[in-house]
Amino acid sequence: MDHKKKTIPKSIRPKFPNLVDLELGDLIEIFRLAYQHWVIYVGNGYVVHLAPPSETAGAGCASLMSTLTNKALVKKELLLDVVGNDRYRVNNKHDSKYAPLPTNKIIQLAEEKVGQELEYKVTSENCEHFVTELRYGVARSDQVRDFFVGATIAGLAGLFVGIGTAMVRRKKQQNQ
Repeated sequence: MDHKKKTIPKSIRPKFPNLVDLELGDLIEIFRLAYQHWVIYVGNGYVVHLAPPSETAGAGCASLMSTLTNKALVKKELLLDVVGNDRYRVNNKHDSKYAPLPTNKIIQLAEEKVGQELEYKVTSENCEHFVTELRYGVARSDQVRDFFVGATIAGLAGLFVGIGTAMVRRKKQQNQ
């Protein structure tokens, strides 16, 4: 049997942390086209993640279809297979706010979930919620929060532009 070793092309190697630098239980943020996919490192090059049916490396816009599904599968896959050609980084961003669970507990919880079909909601039960709950015991998704903050700001900006435009038109009508 011929097993090809997966290597990262030299031209994109600087975008990737070295696999030997990964620690068990690390949260890894993968930069997809319009969002970030999150996985947790469980050792030997493998990660565990919550994957809706459309979540695959290189899926591009098709992976946005995950917002329409309500179920996802917990998978254990090689990190490089999940990443594809996308950039990724270790991002244990909540370590200063929440104490990570013991590493053996994180790995045990992650391994126990593999193969399970779980509820999936892009706003409350997504891949980021899944991995932060494994690492910290707290389900969080900053990209959901950031989306709603951005949408609120955009909505308010639109409201003020609309009000301003209406006031200018009214003033012009009064001056005629």
